[in-house]
Amino acid sequence: MNRWKINLTTLWISQVISLASFGLGMPFIPYFIQQLGMTDPAKVKLYTGILAVAPAVTMAFMAPVWGLLSDRFGRKMMIMRAMGAAVVIIALMGLATQVWQLVALRALQGVFTGTITASSAFIAANTPREKLTYALGAMSSSNFIGYSVGPLIGGYIAEYFGYRMSFLSGALLMFIGFLLVMKLLKEDPASYGQKRDGTQPHLKWHSMLTPYILLMLSMLFFNRISRTVFNPYIPLYVQGVLGGIKGAAQTTGTINGIAGFATALAGIVFGRLGDRFPKMKLSIVLLFVGAVLSSGLYFTPSLTSFMVVYGILFFLIGGLEPIITASTAERTLPSQRGLLFGIQGLVGSLGWIMSPVIGTWISLSFEIKAILFAVPVSLVLTGIIAIITENMERRKTTPVQ
Repeated sequence: MNRWKINLTTLWISQVISLASFGLGMPFIPYFIQQLGMTDPAKVKLYTGILAVAPAVTMAFMAPVWGLLSDRFGRKMMIMRAMGAAVVIIALMGLATQVWQLVALRALQGVFTGTITASSAFIAANTPREKLTYALGAMSSSNFIGYSVGPLIGGYIAEYFGYRMSFLSGALLMFIGFLLVMKLLKEDPASYGQKRDGTQPHLKWHSMLTPYILLMLSMLFFNRISRTVFNPYIPLYVQGVLGGIKGAAQTTGTINGIAGFATALAGIVFGRLGDRFPKMKLSIVLLFVGAVLSSGLYFTPSLTSFMVVYGILFFLIGGLEPIITASTAERTLPSQRGLLFGIQGLVGSLGWIMSPVIGTWISLSFEIKAILFAVPVSLVLTGIIAIITENMERRKTTPVQ
């Protein structure tokens, strides 16, 4: 088997493990903080938003830094750093006794973790160009399979053994993934740490930020909002529908699992289609069909119908992120792809920051379910940017008469 395929398989498995580790406990934080003694509904909503935004704020600052370091010292080191830090942080969350401790640990999570960005940068720098969209789509599928499996298993652990055990189990699972990466992942030394030999032009970091890349980053920002704006509030939505916390963890885990599985399938399907068809045209179709479908989420009459529509929606928009990352990587030098993915991590984190800000304001001003109206709005905005990008590219390739 080719080395790039072995690396892809290793990272695919390790990312399933990594995201499952986070998923064992993170989706149930709104229930955990209630167990820690915070029962006022307004405060629960507020701290749900704070706990969602804390890692995004710190990650926004650190993602470009880790990206630069990965270009200099290697991407494998960054993956091991992220997974090793996650082992400690997830375990400490399971031992927390105060809500402020969870906030501090979530902030540290954003500083030191970030396995998705590190793994994507590794793949982008160690995969043949003609296989890049496929490889990044596969990595996207691993992330969301992990997101699927983690909450499904974590929901049962939380119901029968408690929320603390969900976090401690996640830390143990992450350690297994860390060992897998350390033993099996092999990096091409020529893909990082390159110095100019006098024949290579000096390229400043901002030289990669072409109009096309900037438009792609804008799409990533709004797409991240559409995907994450309602996620922190799913536990509270489920709790409200069920009328209590009993059984809510399992149902929340099921919803997250369905959305994750749908996104994983989308990463595989649309990752392959992205190598065969024009990426922007494919993105435009997915975005506007998703916007129409998501407009009906608010009116779903039951949790079952909500799960079905939510799952279909995440299948439609789940393939967009690997299309964006592949499109930007194809237009960036391999030696700068660590920084590129660091910048994408920054932009994605900014979207992640805006999501709970928007969600908290809507939930406190209206109701939790009203947050769902933010999904079609952000999808339409992403679609408009995709149309602008596609038109710009078409003008470049149209010969002058």
